[in-house]
Amino acid sequence: MNNQPVSDTQRRLVMLCAVLGIVLGGLDGAIANIALPTIARDLSCSETLTVWIVNGYQLAVAVSLLPAAALAESLGLKRVYAFGLALFTAASLACALSGSIGLLVGSRVLQGVGGACMAALSGALVRSVYPREFLHKAFATIALAVAISAATGPTLAAAVLSIATWPWLFLINLPIGLIAVPLFLRVAPHSPRRSFTFDWLGALLNVGALGLGVLGVDALGQKEPRWAGIEIGTGFLCAVMLYMQQRRQKAPMLPLDLLAIPLFSLSILTSVCAYAAQILAYVALPFLFQTVMHQSAVTTGLLVTPWPLLVAVAAPFAGRLAARHPASVLSSIGLTILAAGLTMLSIMPTHPPFWDVAWRMGLCGIGFGFYQTPNNLTVMTSGPTTRSGAASGMLAVARTMGWALGSALVALVFGLSEGSSGAVHCLELATGFALTGALLSVSRRVIRDKQ
Repeated sequence: MNNQPVSDTQRRLVMLCAVLGIVLGGLDGAIANIALPTIARDLSCSETLTVWIVNGYQLAVAVSLLPAAALAESLGLKRVYAFGLALFTAASLACALSGSIGLLVGSRVLQGVGGACMAALSGALVRSVYPREFLHKAFATIALAVAISAATGPTLAAAVLSIATWPWLFLINLPIGLIAVPLFLRVAPHSPRRSFTFDWLGALLNVGALGLGVLGVDALGQKEPRWAGIEIGTGFLCAVMLYMQQRRQKAPMLPLDLLAIPLFSLSILTSVCAYAAQILAYVALPFLFQTVMHQSAVTTGLLVTPWPLLVAVAAPFAGRLAARHPASVLSSIGLTILAAGLTMLSIMPTHPPFWDVAWRMGLCGIGFGFYQTPNNLTVMTSGPTTRSGAASGMLAVARTMGWALGSALVALVFGLSEGSSGAVHCLELATGFALTGALLSVSRRVIRDKQ
């Protein structure tokens, strides 16, 4: 996305800033959940209102991904990513200083907009400074950062709350942001501007499609089927209208040109399936550990840890293999391993020893790590370099869609299941999504052979 020569030192510093942005977003998404009861008590508000501390952030991220990617392709990656990083840092301070639930939720929405800019553009940022032969290492580093932030988020939150008040959960972002923003502005290569008219109608339809979809999933989880049906149905209508409207645009916010590339669209569908499988398991497993196995919340956190920990181990290894072997095959192997791990968890004894849980969780982590880096590499390289911003944004949208779909299915399965069988059924459904993703992934090999 730029023609400037980039030195090795400059490249490493840009990668450092990208990793810091990922860690900021990943930690913030994980730690806020832990603090909700404490915040509700300190701000004297109901649990229903407090949940919007999480929902407001997730909604803001969901509806801002495609606009952020579109803006980056006109204003430049450097400007939009730096804006997102600075906004996230400033909003973190606002969260810490909030004295009411309204101010806190508003600050979290601003955080979500900043987080969306970073999430949507991290892949494009990496592609803009790394030559193609080193991209596999770069995307393995990105996957490693995501896994580590997911693994350490709950533990870090518990540690902070044990010695300090909840505002410190947001204040710990400040040193990272204050270092990353000026460093990024100094080392990131210049991004040229392009003539651009912002597509306000497309942005509003995007808000309706993704925003109402996320709200519908939340209503389904709250067992409000009428509202869920209205919101999901209206969101689907907005999605259809968005597609029709974007077909008439020369530079569409929804990258229809990229989605017309079979390799790209199949990779996006593979991502949706993989992340749906992941969230089905992530939400169901705590219920299995605490309700069926009668473990404490602390023990549950330790039992979940092998999954993201083994993702961090497998992702760099998969990245090295992706330089020599087809990504379609590697991702299919990874998702098949993930399906095997999920199956092992679903048939686990009622009271297994901890080691028996750990190896099954570790198997899931190895599988997900093997899938993630090669698939992300394919998404980011199957289209032209000039569309890296749009490709990176769609990768983030696929992750959001997968999580939303998985969350909706968890609510549905638990609503239809009796007793403690809901968690097991969710794991079985997650296995199906992982296997579907493996089939979609390997079909990319067939397409490449025909080309």
